[in-house]
Amino acid sequence: RFKILFFIVVAFAAASSVFAQDLKVLTIGNSFSRSLKTHFKKAAESVDGCRLEIGYACFGGCELDRHWRYIQQEEKEGKKIYGGGKSTLKEILQSKKWDIVTIQQASHKSWIADSYFPYAQNILDYISKNCPGAKVYIQQTWSYRSDSPMLSSWNITQEQMYRRLSQAYDLAAKRLGIRQIPTGLAVELARKAIPDRFLLSRKDIDLSKYRYPDMPSQSGDVVGKFFWKKDKKAQMRLYADTIHLNSYGEYLQACVWFAALYNRSATEIKYVPDNMSESQALSFREIADRAVKEYKGK
Repeated sequence: RFKILFFIVVAFAAASSVFAQDLKVLTIGNSFSRSLKTHFKKAAESVDGCRLEIGYACFGGCELDRHWRYIQQEEKEGKKIYGGGKSTLKEILQSKKWDIVTIQQASHKSWIADSYFPYAQNILDYISKNCPGAKVYIQQTWSYRSDSPMLSSWNITQEQMYRRLSQAYDLAAKRLGIRQIPTGLAVELARKAIPDRFLLSRKDIDLSKYRYPDMPSQSGDVVGKFFWKKDKKAQMRLYADTIHLNSYGEYLQACVWFAALYNRSATEIKYVPDNMSESQALSFREIADRAVKEYKGK
């Protein structure tokens, strides 16, 4: 009877350990990974048995080539550039037993396939040398909102930007031998699922016509937001961020990262932000699962 009880306890403990997951994740990126700060930890830890420690080795708009340049400066000149100038990337990599380290291209170069190498390979080799136990992923970033002036300056559409960045990330992941976190794909799926998709161009919106606190409708996309802010003359001015995820997009991103890194369904997430309904949150979790499943099916 004692032996039977012992084996039952051992079997239960083994089964429980399958679902108990503590992850230490380090992101080497930019604002497109720093946006995880809003929801990722809360989302992950709302799932029974899941814990998350996440570190950010990020600089705004930082491209792969600039990350590699910083690494070289730290190695050759003894500088401390990462950690707010208080540590090197090597020190950060060696400071913990990171389970996962992520990299990504800066969004403004994400659609240019030639911009990834040799820098991505150099960074991957550096991670492998200084944090050999970590699994490395590359986050597929997203295309800008349809009214972004950057799209006009590049003479491409939102769809063309996504198609090109998707191809570039696919090629990079294959060449590096690592998997992707398909945030960009999830953003595209969300856009298609939204009934009134944001399809305005820059010329359709004249921000000077609006008076505080009015602003154009910004529904219809998980990327971008309008906001009022005082200018240098202390006057309220309406600005448009057409690049970064809004609060809905940040939740979607957190769900994608959970599904990809924990290898579990995002529908297990119980955390719902205050600014969205249960049904909205569920739809984003389902989209995250679909994106991860579609990517794995490639």
